[in-house]
Amino acid sequence: MLNFLLRRRLASFEADYDYNMDYAREILAADRGAFMKFAGVMGFSAWRRDVPAAAYFAAKIAATAVEDCGPCTQLMVTMAERAGVPAATLRAVLAGDARAMGDEAALGWQFARAVLAHDPAAEALRRRVAELWGRRAVISLAYAITAGRLFPTLKYALGHGAACARVSVAGAAMPVSRAA
Repeated sequence: MLNFLLRRRLASFEADYDYNMDYAREILAADRGAFMKFAGVMGFSAWRRDVPAAAYFAAKIAATAVEDCGPCTQLMVTMAERAGVPAATLRAVLAGDARAMGDEAALGWQFARAVLAHDPAAEALRRRVAELWGRRAVISLAYAITAGRLFPTLKYALGHGAACARVSVAGAAMPVSRAA
């Protein structure tokens, strides 16, 4: 019965976001305990406090695009659109154009890129995030960056990686820059 309910939740997520959850169903079929651990990570990946949506999703998209240039990146863009991030901001994030992102998105994007590169500039950016929005905002961005890489990596490890594809923003397809 529990597996039935979990499969229904996966199907609902798929329908809501037009996103294939076969990899999650595979985990559930193999071991419900493993799936429950995975479900906990899903909650971790959505935690956001005190940080503007544009900064949060810019960081999350930057991290996701490092590992994926297709379905996972599209999922993050769809979630960002639903959170009210403007299409022009999302296009700039996907293109890696910090000047066109707006200040909030650019700070989240630059912080993510610096963290992923283990760049010493990350420290100054972290301080800036904390000054503007507080410690919970730093935690939110840290979770976004971590989760952004986790899901595509898990999918690829399980054999569910997808080929690169154009990502749609406000109905218009565009390529994903690895600089995103």
